[in-house]
Amino acid sequence: MKMRSLLFVPADSGKKLDKARGSAADVLIVDLEDAVAEQRKPVGRELAAAFLRQPASSPRSRVFVRVNPLGGPHCMNDLAAVVGEGLDGVVLPKADGIEDVIRLGHCLDALEARAGLAHGAVRILVVATETAAAMLGIGGYRRGHPRLAGLTWGAEDLSAVLGAASNREADGELSHAYLMARSMCLVGAAAAGVAPIDTLYADFRDEEGLARDCAASRRRGFAGRIAIHPAQVDIINRCFSPSDEDLAQAREVVAAFAAQPDAGTVGIGGRMYDRPHLVQALRTLAAAAA
Repeated sequence: MKMRSLLFVPADSGKKLDKARGSAADVLIVDLEDAVAEQRKPVGRELAAAFLRQPASSPRSRVFVRVNPLGGPHCMNDLAAVVGEGLDGVVLPKADGIEDVIRLGHCLDALEARAGLAHGAVRILVVATETAAAMLGIGGYRRGHPRLAGLTWGAEDLSAVLGAASNREADGELSHAYLMARSMCLVGAAAAGVAPIDTLYADFRDEEGLARDCAASRRRGFAGRIAIHPAQVDIINRCFSPSDEDLAQAREVVAAFAAQPDAGTVGIGGRMYDRPHLVQALRTLAAAAA
């Protein structure tokens, strides 16, 4: 599943939901959690369900719904309202670890059967660093789960849990705990064999800053990024897609190893490339094909 850009849309805004239909985002995340006030949760569920069931006139983004935290007063009502035709996945916030994914998977088993969906049709994207327990248990995702599509992270809820006045230092850089959360999300996703998705870039008007940050994010290994405004989507898609230069280099590496199938390393232009470079080159070409 391609997940370069994942655009959040408040579930209780019909206007924003309608506008999102024309988005180039790979995934739309209809948000029933933080973007919807307590008293508007029922309205959000109704609008989210209607949005999912409305036939698309053209190929559309995949649609996930961010439900409220598992075990809270709203999650089961959220799931009951949205699991059906048109739903590609669920975003699980404030998860403590793989056990919450397993619990959610059992709920989806029953709701898919009720809706007549194929078993396993609804995937799960986990916000994996929002609680202290989640930080300690992120290695558990290596157990995997057939519904698990990716892991993402966030600094805001974690800073509240830690009692921090801010998640950033005086110079504006992320503090150590949140840098660790980002790295743990990346490593946990790799261990689980799923997509690592970077968190949002808050200033949606800063296009140059977003592009720089996305370039750094991709270098670190992230496969995509959360968007909080439609204007961010095209930049994110471009930054997380292989460039012509990337593709040319990848093809050159693959061709060099194909010419020397028994070699552990090959030389190209005075530089040595080994088997991990071949793996990365194949991944780059697969991303372009997708």
